[in-house]
Amino acid sequence: MTTEPAHQLAQINIARMLAPLDSPQLADFVAALEPLNAAADRAEGFVWRLADGEYGGNATGSRIYGDDWLLVNMSVWRDPGTLEAYVYSPEHRPVLKRRREWFERPAEAMTALWWVPAGHRPTVAEAEARLDLLRAKGPTADAFTLKERFPAPDA
Repeated sequence: MTTEPAHQLAQINIARMLAPLDSPQLADFVAALEPLNAAADRAEGFVWRLADGEYGGNATGSRIYGDDWLLVNMSVWRDPGTLEAYVYSPEHRPVLKRRREWFERPAEAMTALWWVPAGHRPTVAEAEARLDLLRAKGPTADAFTLKERFPAPDA
């Protein structure tokens, strides 16, 4: 009998739009949201994603740092490996490659990972605090990246 891990991986990634969400410039990105979310929902290791109920159940209505130009993507995964497999999957990779058409090149960390107790659903405020921590201290066990990972507390 396998036991479920006591912790799961939360992730936040944000992006500053180059144009309004309803602009022709972001039309291809907006059109890709529903298929991308459906692929994430089916992905191995996927647990949960932020959905605000607007715009077809994605999180484009959610705000972080009080900034209407920042889009939020937040989810929970079994572990870093399953998140990474989705990020570089055939469904997600083409959109990832086009991100500079839609979003500013970041000058600071825009993605943070951290461990949460299994079943916990992080809030945008919690994610903002983790991103702030990563920006201030670099990768630590409390906020890290796919490139510099830390094990779950129960590992």
